[in-house]
Amino acid sequence: MPILNLKLSAARSDALSEGAIRILADKTHAILGKKPEVTAITIAYIDPRDWIVDGKSLAATGQSSLYLDIKITDETNTKQEKARYIAEVFEDFAKLLGNLHPHSYIYVEDVRAAAYGFGGKTQEYRYHHG
Repeated sequence: MPILNLKLSAARSDALSEGAIRILADKTHAILGKKPEVTAITIAYIDPRDWIVDGKSLAATGQSSLYLDIKITDETNTKQEKARYIAEVFEDFAKLLGNLHPHSYIYVEDVRAAAYGFGGKTQEYRYHHG
């Protein structure tokens, strides 16, 4: 039941959105074992002129970037799974976006089961009530 919030330094395009969704859906299922039917993804596009690293815009440096925040229920994935996820998602976005700035961030946020849920029920409630 993860929710993924993705920011891309690019002009919005359907092709780019589809590529990003494919990467995130595939990796989130294959590596983290999350069910596609309860995985939610949002995408926001940021003009490269407005994405600044080390005082320079990505438009000026000719680079691209991403920020991904994925919230997962705490203790449902190992450190190794999260590290693999971060590495493979970064690699795939480097291919999708091209010239990916090394300071592109992927944040796998472990959220307590009692403080996280959907459909009006926490993950802890779902765990205890099957």
